[in-house]
Amino acid sequence: MLLSDYLAVVRGGGALGSGVALRLHYAGFTVLVTELARPRCLRRAAALAQAVYAGSITVEGVRARLAEDALAGMAFAVRDDIPVVVDPDGEVVTRLQPRLVIDARRPLPPPGAYLPPNTLVIGLGAGFSAGVNCQAVIETTRGPHLGRVYWDGGVAQPDAPAEMGVSLLRAPATGEFLTHAGLGAVLPAGAAVGEVAGLPVVAPADGWVLGLLADGLIVRAGDPVAELSLTPGRGEAALVSDQARAVGGGVLEAVLAGLPLWQPPADPDLGLP
Repeated sequence: MLLSDYLAVVRGGGALGSGVALRLHYAGFTVLVTELARPRCLRRAAALAQAVYAGSITVEGVRARLAEDALAGMAFAVRDDIPVVVDPDGEVVTRLQPRLVIDARRPLPPPGAYLPPNTLVIGLGAGFSAGVNCQAVIETTRGPHLGRVYWDGGVAQPDAPAEMGVSLLRAPATGEFLTHAGLGAVLPAGAAVGEVAGLPVVAPADGWVLGLLADGLIVRAGDPVAELSLTPGRGEAALVSDQARAVGGGVLEAVLAGLPLWQPPADPDLGLP
């Protein structure tokens, strides 16, 4: 059995989900990413979800392309691209019946969420519980346990604050987020990254824009809307982070450990016409 015989559906193409998708793609799996109609990820330069807005995005040499549906997505995958499908209700998993599902969504699925039969479901980070809404959980909090795999009731640590050297900027009110700067822009302290309901979102110190919500999204007061890096290295915005790489390694470990328990049939029926 070849790894390419296993379809891995990654639900959520933000920074962590993209790191996982790329790690599995490099390892030889067939990967498909599902997303919302208007993704809310910050680090869009390294997020496959950006294909929803731009039609396609290339991250570290791998191209992701927006597909109209699962069938078109599988055609893209044959060309060694990673398809991205808008699928807020999980219809792709129901239709394709993949052997692997990696759940990188925020907000989280509800407790006791449906687990597809004969599918290895891996959840990323806090809120997932092995045996409840997934079979394995990957630790996403930075530290000595980053990338660790938890089985049989294991849970991850609570989400940690922003990493060192990065300032997380939040919405001052509820309303539409309008951007005043672009990804990678260098800003002085006090400059406006954007605004919500007429209230500015300002840089607390000199830095450059590492992460930024897409323009026009509706946010609530306190929602993260931007990330400002206080250290040099603007090229890092388009690279998979060390955190995402470690989480991707944990997913790969869980997949290889769990695959013998979720063997696909000799001739899998993907439910395609």
